[in-house]
Amino acid sequence: MQRAIYRILDANLDRAREGLRIIEEWCRFGLNNQQLARECKQLRQELAQWHSLELRQARDTLADVGTELSHPQEEKRDSINNLLQANICRTQEALRVLEEYGKLYQPQMSLICKQIRYRVYTLESNLLNSESTAKLENAALYLITSPLENLLAIVEEALQGGVSLVQYREKKIEDDNILLAQAQQLCQLCHKYNALFIVNDRVDLAVAVDADGVHLGQQDIPIALARHILGSQKIIGRSTTNPEEMQKAIAEGADYIGVGPVYKTPTKPTKAAAGFEYVRYAAANSPIPWFAIGGINLSNLPDVLEAGAQRVAVVRAIMQAEQPALVTRQFLNFLLSNSFY
Repeated sequence: MQRAIYRILDANLDRAREGLRIIEEWCRFGLNNQQLARECKQLRQELAQWHSLELRQARDTLADVGTELSHPQEEKRDSINNLLQANICRTQEALRVLEEYGKLYQPQMSLICKQIRYRVYTLESNLLNSESTAKLENAALYLITSPLENLLAIVEEALQGGVSLVQYREKKIEDDNILLAQAQQLCQLCHKYNALFIVNDRVDLAVAVDADGVHLGQQDIPIALARHILGSQKIIGRSTTNPEEMQKAIAEGADYIGVGPVYKTPTKPTKAAAGFEYVRYAAANSPIPWFAIGGINLSNLPDVLEAGAQRVAVVRAIMQAEQPALVTRQFLNFLLSNSFY
């Protein structure tokens, strides 16, 4: 029995340390986040102190009946988020095993592994926040959908063109089952391309499909309530049309804001154009990411950038384009060559 316990401890120390190393590499090279990479390394080193020669010598790989056991999900990683989540879960599960079986080996080891497990929970939250924040910061182009029969095909073309932030906006469909199905499909599609997926207005839909966040209009629920429902890891955006609305959204904790409409647009026919004055104000005063929005296309994009915008949100310019991927690349080429990216 003692040898079996040693083998369990050895296997799970390996599993936890390997999972942490995979996470550490992304923190270091993918996010360039020294703090998170350092925490992963520290956790690995603390576990290594318990990986004694005594436990290693109990290893018997040839006789391990579990080496040939596998599951289809283990062979598939659709995105970096999926890879990271799988290895976070792997680490947490291994630590739980170490905590329980460690009680039969050295109680102090069990206590340490329990503490490390809670630290990995915090690491998970910080990692997911950092990942989403980095993607939001780096998103120059924000695609907002419009109701079309070939919705999924157009969005996928835009994703192939390089868009990394998509908002599902649907005002005509009243059947929540249809909305849910479309949101699920779009969410999966965006995550396949490592893009953020945001739901317009509907916090319940965002929760149901595990979207990356929600976008709220001025008449929607308060940001604080949305944050309470969604949690701290999700992104919350707010539409704003003037400096007062911008300052209120920032004070309430919005992660980003929409600034506009820059031009009069049929998407919001009752909204008067905010014009370039508000764009210039946002450029000078907004400490959080903001997207100029409203009637922006490739023809007027230079004027919008000249007013101070560095990120833009578009609907018709891509959704109604004959070649959405091409138009997306043209937007991004112009944005990335004329901004801080």
